[in-house]
Amino acid sequence: MPSPDEAIKLLKLGGSQIINEQDLKKKLQEGRPLRVKLGVDPTKPDLHLGHSVNLAKLRQFQDLGNVAVLIIGDFTSMVGDPSGRSSTRPMLSYEQVMENAETYKSQAFKILSSDRVKIVFNGEWFKKMTFMEIIKLNSRVTLQQMLQREDFKARMDKVQPVFLHELQYPIMQGWDSVMITADVELGGTDQLFNILVGRDLQKQEGQPQQVGCLQPMLEGLDGVQKMSKSLENYVGVSEPPNHMFGKLMSISDDLMARYYVILLAEKTPDIHPMEAKKQLASRIVERFHGRTAADQALRDFELRFVKRDLESAQFPEISVAALGEDILSAVVAAYLFGFQITKSRSEARRLVEQGSVQWKSEKVTDPKARPLFTPGELLKLDKTRAVKII
Repeated sequence: MPSPDEAIKLLKLGGSQIINEQDLKKKLQEGRPLRVKLGVDPTKPDLHLGHSVNLAKLRQFQDLGNVAVLIIGDFTSMVGDPSGRSSTRPMLSYEQVMENAETYKSQAFKILSSDRVKIVFNGEWFKKMTFMEIIKLNSRVTLQQMLQREDFKARMDKVQPVFLHELQYPIMQGWDSVMITADVELGGTDQLFNILVGRDLQKQEGQPQQVGCLQPMLEGLDGVQKMSKSLENYVGVSEPPNHMFGKLMSISDDLMARYYVILLAEKTPDIHPMEAKKQLASRIVERFHGRTAADQALRDFELRFVKRDLESAQFPEISVAALGEDILSAVVAAYLFGFQITKSRSEARRLVEQGSVQWKSEKVTDPKARPLFTPGELLKLDKTRAVKII
């Protein structure tokens, strides 16, 4: 195993910030496996590459001989993390959260090792707390501390509401650290305040304070805003290989350089940008789907975009029954089932009327058309996307 100094050097790859390094060095010098915490809130059913940044860092801690503690926030999800938010998150039901949590566990193990890992739900302790215990926990944090948060201050300056339940979130996240006796907590840079609350609560409980390991925020495909499913600028870790590959090939060259640093902890290779982007896309697809799938995704991309050989490429399959009876229903279903892209009927109408949609190599421009869909044929949605009818 590397020395503490070497381990810290490795852990800082990819732009990670450690608060602070001396505390982490002391913990590593103790020669015991550290308990490294990552909390995830299953507010949506799917994980994307933005989530994978912290999961990959957690895997790195595992590979260095430490224990990963993945906290599924079944209770914190219902409150909603206000970090970086300009408005209040909608509250979810417990049933919605638990349904999403099932997919989180399986997706997380695309990155984490099954060795040296513990998965816990924070409902294990929050369910048992009485109202008086919650009041006592709240008494440990002042309103002045909470109002130091930039997101809360910005909303108050704009006379936007900050609800009292939102103030609970940092306290709940901090209490998670107490309950598992965390040595290290991972999170994006927007989680610094929450992690510091955890340090304060641990100190009050007489525990050694956790070290914060902050990861850079990953921009979405637009290169501007944080990767998010609600903004549809994301790459899901469970997306089909071809779809994942194509999305990554769509990013700008500047964003590609950032993805190399954050996702691969490397500099962009000194080769033609198109080839560098292919390497990036291949390696990301391989991470989640394996080498064979990555090679096939590259082949299909080149068939579609370089050789323009749409017929020879592999495409998602969709059943006749799922397409509906008219062309607009078929286009909406094909995008959703084949590419996980939501299209409205008005958007489908525009695609049809502009001649993007083809059935049996003929353009379908009448939005009222009712093609007789037959298995084995391709429904072409545009120059690069098609679905195979089964």
